[in-house]
Amino acid sequence: MIYYNFIVGQEWIFIILIAVIFIFGAKKIPELAKTLGKAKGEYEKGRIEGEKELHDFKDKN
Repeated sequence: MIYYNFIVGQEWIFIILIAVIFIFGAKKIPELAKTLGKAKGEYEKGRIEGEKELHDFKDKN
């Protein structure tokens, strides 16, 4: 019987982190994290605003 050694769980995080370091370089990672944080913030603002508009629309009807 053949057993496969699959990579699961936290090991993927380390593999992805190493790949990101190789692709972007160690100096670019803080800048990339800052950009992703800003993008997430903008997404959350848009989501909240959309929910508010939907709530206001439902209240009018």
